[in-house]
Amino acid sequence: MNQDFTGKVALITGVARGLGRATAARLLEHGASVAVNVRDAERAEAVARQLGAGAFAVPGDIADAAIVREIVARTLDRGGRLDILVNNAALALSTRFERISEEEWRRAMDVNVTAPFLLIRAVVPAMKAGGGGRIINISSTAGKSVSTLGGAHYTTSKAALLGLTRAAAKELGPYGITVNAVCPGLIDTELTRENASPADLAGLCPLLPHPAPRPTGRSRGPDLLPRLRPGRLHHRRFSRHQWRRSHGVGLLVWWHLSPPLDPELSCSA
Repeated sequence: MNQDFTGKVALITGVARGLGRATAARLLEHGASVAVNVRDAERAEAVARQLGAGAFAVPGDIADAAIVREIVARTLDRGGRLDILVNNAALALSTRFERISEEEWRRAMDVNVTAPFLLIRAVVPAMKAGGGGRIINISSTAGKSVSTLGGAHYTTSKAALLGLTRAAAKELGPYGITVNAVCPGLIDTELTRENASPADLAGLCPLLPHPAPRPTGRSRGPDLLPRLRPGRLHHRRFSRHQWRRSHGVGLLVWWHLSPPLDPELSCSA
């Protein structure tokens, strides 16, 4: 499987830490250039420097349509193309149902659903001009069921992101643009630790999905997600959808039905 991303340009949101940072590092390791989005400009520049050669900062509030257009324009000016979009940034709040304000609810939807929509819409022209692209939305197992730590707004937004993934995959498939969602379970990141005490995490560990008993009793770290083989980003997708599990991470893969269907490309491929 091809894992050489030399010459490819990726835009990743929420790269300051956790899954976003680990994904950026992995793509850089395989030769891609990575546009690093963090809301704060100074922090974005610092993260890009820490990631090293090939990373460059494109800061800004991704819930603002005008700023999203600027972020995509800066990525194209610097990279000359745009091949991969990873919608990773999320607002994960644990406020309980009766205490969620309208403002907090709307902010969660803006960051977790509207921002991915704005980014997808903004990158489509460049991807179409380049003959295709890969869009990956980081949802959550909460989108398939309910969040362990997050509030109702987090669960709702992650379910909505899966709907956005399906709709975008259907409409953009004819242009060679694939849209997939990855649904991680509970992962040991800074964000998780902000929303759970050590005692809470210790109690949750036995519930974590994993292929075999782990003597450490620890949840998996953010380096897990990029291990889902970046070579997948090279694949064309057709027809139907499929839910896969790998090391506690769900991969929701969407295919576009584009007749005539190559008989060698089956749903189990």
